[in-house]
Amino acid sequence: MRIGKQDAPFTAICTSDADSITVRGKDLVGEIIGKTDFTSYFWFLVTGVEPNEDQLFFANAVLCALAEHGLVPSVVAARMTYAAAPEALQGAVAAGLLGCGSVVLGSAEVAGRFYADCVADWRESGDDINAVALRNITRLRQTTKAIPGFGHPQHSEGDPRANLLLDLADQRGVSGDHVAMMRALQAALPETIGRHLPVNVNGPIPAIMLDVGFPLAALKGIGLLCRTAGLIGHLTEEAERPIGFILSGKAAEGIEYDGPEPTDQ
Repeated sequence: MRIGKQDAPFTAICTSDADSITVRGKDLVGEIIGKTDFTSYFWFLVTGVEPNEDQLFFANAVLCALAEHGLVPSVVAARMTYAAAPEALQGAVAAGLLGCGSVVLGSAEVAGRFYADCVADWRESGDDINAVALRNITRLRQTTKAIPGFGHPQHSEGDPRANLLLDLADQRGVSGDHVAMMRALQAALPETIGRHLPVNVNGPIPAIMLDVGFPLAALKGIGLLCRTAGLIGHLTEEAERPIGFILSGKAAEGIEYDGPEPTDQ
């Protein structure tokens, strides 16, 4: 059965023969191994071109910003999975990554798509950026209450990671249309939702990465890549200082049963 489009049987990523391995037009052994860092290689694999200085700087900054954030749900899932199946490190990593959705970790992708749509509207309409921000928030609020990239349960003055990334983008002169739109959206929040919200890290990350030329379609991959590193760190600790069953036990203690009681026979 033919499913989907099947008329372009090509890939531009990698090929090999008996003597060489070619990646994106470069010889893996002769031009890449020992001659490039992994972040540059990641950018090259995704885009097909080597990153410039600013692209490499912000790719590194963003990967560091997201790699670790404590015992978040993805980490808890991974550590409990490893406790139950210590022979399957890959299964525990996968368990952590499978929970990276629109609420946790994948929210940068959601924000990026929203900002990109807003910027496209701004460019096509020629309207004032503040008017564009207002109407796009209004449109989004018809289907959801959350405006991606804003609000934080702990950092009322803004996520410190977000604040630093924005400062760095301004200092290095890479803040472009997407960062400008993110700021316009934040400024429009009091008028549209009735209150100010601080920026969280999922605002600047997609805005800056889009402004420096990273593909929209690959935004979620940034979080998946760096969180994999964080998960491996947690799982290495889990092997040496296990807390997976403690986490499981605390969950059982913390949740009370409120279902029906069995009827007498």
